[in-house]
Parts: sequence; C-alpha cells; structure tokens
Amino acid sequence: MSRCVIISACPVSPELTKALRPDDFIIACDAGYRNCAPLGCRPNIIVGDFDTAPCPEQQDDDIVVLPHVKDDTDTEYAAKLASEKGFDEVLLLGGLGGKRLEHTLANLCTGLGLEQRGVRATLLDEYSRITFVMPGETRRYPKENYFFFSVFPMEGRAEGVSEHGSFYELDDAQLTAGYPLGISNEYAEGSDCITIATRTGALVVVETLADNT
Repeated sequence: MSRCVIISACPVSPELTKALRPDDFIIACDAGYRNCAPLGCRPNIIVGDFDTAPCPEQQDDDIVVLPHVKDDTDTEYAAKLASEKGFDEVLLLGGLGGKRLEHTLANLCTGLGLEQRGVRATLLDEYSRITFVMPGETRRYPKENYFFFSVFPMEGRAEGVSEHGSFYELDDAQLTAGYPLGISNEYAEGSDCITIATRTGALVVVETLADNT
C-alpha cells in the first residue's frame, strides 16, 4: 500500500518535496493545505475546523469539516483516518516548529499514537527527522546525512535501553524524563549504523543535521 503523508500548518521548505513519492496519499490538515503548493502536491483529503484558514474550495468528498470543540487536534484526526484506511506508514510534514510549541509536542504524541496502532511514523523538517523505537523493538539507523543523534524516553521512563555504533554507547540503561542523558550523540568513528533497542518504554529518536549544514 502507498504511504500516507499528513501535511500540517507549520512552515515547510520546498526542499522537502524530495521526501514525497508519486503514489503518496496526502491528507492536509486545516491551514496545512497551503503547504501543498510549495511542496508541489495536491491533497487527496483536507481535514480541519478551519480556525486558522478559510475552508478551501474542493469537491465535497475531499473535505472533512471538524467541529471547533473536540478532543482530537486536526493532525490527530488525520492520523486516525490514515490508520483506519489501512496505511502502515505515515510521514508528517509541517508538524515541527512554528510559533506554537505545543503543537509540536502534540504531534510527537500523535506519532507515538500511530506507532502504538502499528503504523510506522516519521516527522520531518528540513533539519531533523524524528522516529520512534517501541518497547521490545530493535531498530537500525544506517548513517546518512544526519550528524547529531538524540534519544529520549517518550513515556517518561525507558528501561533496558541499548545504543550501539554511537560515540556514547549504552547497555541495559535507564532513560528518564528528568535527565536528558540521550542528547546530542553521534556516530562512532568508523560506524555506519547505530542500533537502538528498548525493553520497556517507548523512545523518540531525533536525527539532526550538523550545525554548519
């Protein structure tokens, strides 16, 4: 099945166009539909309460108008819709940065929720890529263009954490929300892959380009 791309309203760079695939199914969230033009794509569905942008003109079945008073954010609704449609992979663009830090935090929660439903989630901007490692999982990160590599316990505490192939390695470690032990790691000299595992507690992994990039 093709991948679902959710486009939210934080500013995006046209260079993120290279992250898109021709067969992606695209859901734009509220003002996120404005990000489709710089990305050179057209949304299959637009969802939102349209409190930050006017409802666009599309076919009726291409737009889902949500109530203003609701539990789900527009992006969370889109994530649940992607899960219901059977996608097993979601890429979230326009979900990091912007003026509303709380929306970035909410989108991290949405990514974790997707993973808990069995959907692989990635959040991407022009500087960083965010993914998740779930309890009992081992995930490999082959070396690419990213330089910094940080790991945080997404659920407050993670135990049995191992990190190999990195400059600072971990073996059966404990990560807690009260101490950022996993910040700003790097690939070890000669390493072409970092391997992350956790026994209990989900991890969020942030890969970031070097400062001079």
